[in-house]
Amino acid sequence: MPTDALLPRETGQWMDDADGLRWWFDSGALALDFAYTGGANVLGGAGGGSDDAQWRSVDDAEQLGAWLQSRFPEVAATTGDREFRDAEMLRAAIGRLARQASRAEILGPADVDVVNLFAATPDIPPVLAGGGRQAGRTLARPHQALGTVARDAVRLFGPDADGRIRECSADDCGLVYLDTSRSGNRRWCSMQRCGNRAKVRAHRARAAGRRAGAAAGIAE
Repeated sequence: MPTDALLPRETGQWMDDADGLRWWFDSGALALDFAYTGGANVLGGAGGGSDDAQWRSVDDAEQLGAWLQSRFPEVAATTGDREFRDAEMLRAAIGRLARQASRAEILGPADVDVVNLFAATPDIPPVLAGGGRQAGRTLARPHQALGTVARDAVRLFGPDADGRIRECSADDCGLVYLDTSRSGNRRWCSMQRCGNRAKVRAHRARAAGRRAGAAAGIAE
């Protein structure tokens, strides 16, 4: 199956670091995007700092509804705490599974059960435009959107993505993403963030090496 089949919906979202840097993080999967709405700590931490709290973008039912509608315009607004609690359970399970998958560990059976439970519920049905009648509900329920997220998680942790769920190579990061590149050699959570920082550090190291070499030549 081609990697594109792992991407049923547009992925990626803006993140804000504690130092004020705003950057685009494409996790590569709808399910991972959803997990990160709970903050980096949902996936085991990423740097261990205040970034975890800043990245937490969904804290209640209203925020959950706004996030779901940004990805699923056909979904009705979230109505209550029960939906939010269910969403928290699903995103926490996805987060733990993602960390385990990135480290080639055995996936936790309890979290697998949670994903499978949500994936077994009705998701958002496809609709063909142009008809003269409106069949069924006008808007889908939030739980149907969660079902779609869970189905994406089934694909994410299945054999098609084997070896492509990875941690950012930066020592002080550890964000998890799905590498959907053709070459399969993505290293950073974002070139705008950790990739750029790595380039800056490498440039400084080369410059320091040249200065040291020049100083040694003068000393001789």
